[in-house]
Amino acid sequence: MSEIIFVVEQSPEGGFQARALGESIHTQADTVTELHARVREAVHCHFDDGQAPKLIRLHFVRDEVIAA
Repeated sequence: MSEIIFVVEQSPEGGFQARALGESIHTQADTVTELHARVREAVHCHFDDGQAPKLIRLHFVRDEVIAA
């Protein structure tokens, strides 16, 4: 595996929550900078040595509601 993709959403309580597609990896953080560090840590903890993907892609999803 050369890449892993995380779907990132804003948490209702504030901050961000991220979940990997195809793997059982979840994490959360208050800021984007903190999220980067936590996602890296979660990926490295999940995979055995030498098995972690080389790239981590964060796909930010944002819902926006506007008046009609």
